[in-house]
Amino acid sequence: MEIRKNMMVSLTYDLRLDGVDGEIIEQATSEKPLSFVFGAGVMLPKFEDLLEGKKQGELFEISLPCKDAYGEEDEDAIVDLPKHIFFVDGEFDDEIIKEGNTVPMMSSNGQRMNGIVVEITDDTVKMDFNHPLAGEDLFFNGNVLEVREATDEEISALFSGGCGCGCGEGSCDDGSCSTEGGGCGCGC
Repeated sequence: MEIRKNMMVSLTYDLRLDGVDGEIIEQATSEKPLSFVFGAGVMLPKFEDLLEGKKQGELFEISLPCKDAYGEEDEDAIVDLPKHIFFVDGEFDDEIIKEGNTVPMMSSNGQRMNGIVVEITDDTVKMDFNHPLAGEDLFFNGNVLEVREATDEEISALFSGGCGCGCGEGSCDDGSCSTEGGGCGCGC
């Protein structure tokens, strides 16, 4: 069976920065593979394009320049926010708001996003809302472990909210996911 729309796909891979000899930044193993419904829009589009048609047991190497991955770093996504918005009960929350921490936030139009605290001054907190891999070229090498028809339940889970990470009852909206680890923040 080959990878196509609405197929459940499980992969192992090593993800490296800047090519085949670059630093490994993420791994999906046979014990903990990456599994997703192909064509559902949850993966990088170019990554899916290059996987389409592959079969179970097939090895793959995928090189994504930053423009096809998470884009160039956007200077407009680095902003100074007033420090007072990080006050809890009249006090600055220095347990969570410290340099290097990733903080879940919401835009004025309700969009959820993660920001990395870059700098804290007397009056502002500088936050970087770029994806952590913005500006990076990515290289995947891996193996297609399984390709099968996705069940109706797996497809309907895509429309039930959350990220579908499988924590709790299958929805990040139920509070079962942590805020560490990036992506949906599931930390599973």
